Amino acid sequence: MAMRIGVLGPVKAWDGAGEEIALPGPRHREVLARLVAARGRMVSVELLTADLWEDPPAGAVGAIRTFVGALRRALEPDRPPRTPPRLIVTTGPGYALRAATDEVDAWRFAEAVESDAPPARLLPVLDTALAWWRGPAYAELTEAPWARPEQARLTELRLRAVERRAQALLDLGRAAEAVPELDAHARAQPWREEAWRLLALALYRAGRQADALAVLREARTKLAGALGLDPGRGLRDLEAGILRQDGRLDAPADAAARVWAGATAALDRAAPDARLRLEATAGLMRGLAVTGGSGLLAAREHRAAAVEAAEDLGDAELTARVIGAYDVPANWTRSDDPAQAARVVATAERTLARLPEDTAPAVRALLLATVALESRGTASPRARAAAEEAERLARGRGGRAARPRRGRSGAAGLRPQRGVHAVVRAHRPVRAARRHRGGDHRPGRTARAAQP
Repeated sequence: MAMRIGVLGPVKAWDGAGEEIALPGPRHREVLARLVAARGRMVSVELLTADLWEDPPAGAVGAIRTFVGALRRALEPDRPPRTPPRLIVTTGPGYALRAATDEVDAWRFAEAVESDAPPARLLPVLDTALAWWRGPAYAELTEAPWARPEQARLTELRLRAVERRAQALLDLGRAAEAVPELDAHARAQPWREEAWRLLALALYRAGRQADALAVLREARTKLAGALGLDPGRGLRDLEAGILRQDGRLDAPADAAARVWAGATAALDRAAPDARLRLEATAGLMRGLAVTGGSGLLAAREHRAAAVEAAEDLGDAELTARVIGAYDVPANWTRSDDPAQAARVVATAERTLARLPEDTAPAVRALLLATVALESRGTASPRARAAAEEAERLARGRGGRAARPRRGRSGAAGLRPQRGVHAVVRAHRPVRAARRHRGGDHRPGRTARAAQP
């Protein structure tokens, strides 16, 4: 075990065997704590002097050097003479703490709280991290002005860790276990709406619907009475969901369901913009389409709505991405609804006309392929012309299929070449003749299925 420094409580240090190191005195501990707060950055002697004394004495600079020397001897007792220190190093006009992250409890605690591990792995990480707290951060330095921002930051991180731990329990279907700690947490921090939300959700999932509603009413009363505020959207939505017994509030049944719930919740929080939502919806509908059956029918309906909504926003490149996200030639048949097919064609044509000149060829190719596919069976000369133009764009230079430039097409997954080639083959006269002699003219056939 490496040497450790602790500030999540009184300032202390332990050697590799876990034995406490005798730090020389209160000023020495404050110097060490100040270097910890700097998180590896250099703290000048001038700043250390100002932080330690409101009115620095005449020998303050020499005293700082004495404190640092004593700390070096205490923390690295086995360092050979005349060798540079490893932990507290001299850099420029001051000193820096060059400890590893896992050697300082505050540093590794911050890292643990921000972990992106899944719930089953996150829970023990947070349990261990919360156990590092031995009292208030920088406990003996509450009167030091420099320490107050760090104390506030670490206290906020601790509250976030408690809430993330509770959320992990909820995600793992262990709502009843989360209730006691959440109850204490919410009452100790009555202005944290997330604490009340998690407590109410845990109670609801534990089968205590009435208690969950009572908690939300209590939160409303406290916020209105003390601050004159109404609850935020999170609490309002939860209360409405509990009253109608919304199935989305139930604990996810399995790992896949937990991922789905977490992803949709993240989208709600991170993508309030209509453009982001439309692109996310397009990707979802593409996945739904390939399930076939009722999924394909539903995806067709939502696809048309998404395309029209994108055009309503007046953003040609967004509209192209929404149309292209379906990878129409590869995954979609011509619509069985001629009116819907005509609307999609008209939107694609308008979008082609409005696209900037430097739009990626792959995006144009997908739009042209959409026009070609959705125009099949209409005897329109535009269908074949669009297919051939899409073929030229898809092949690009040297006869190889072109790839879209990242950043302009919006999605690196747009790969039009396979579908475009299938569409253009379907519009070649020889293919048409074969279909005329004995093929199937049903509009529900894909371009690939039309090939002999």
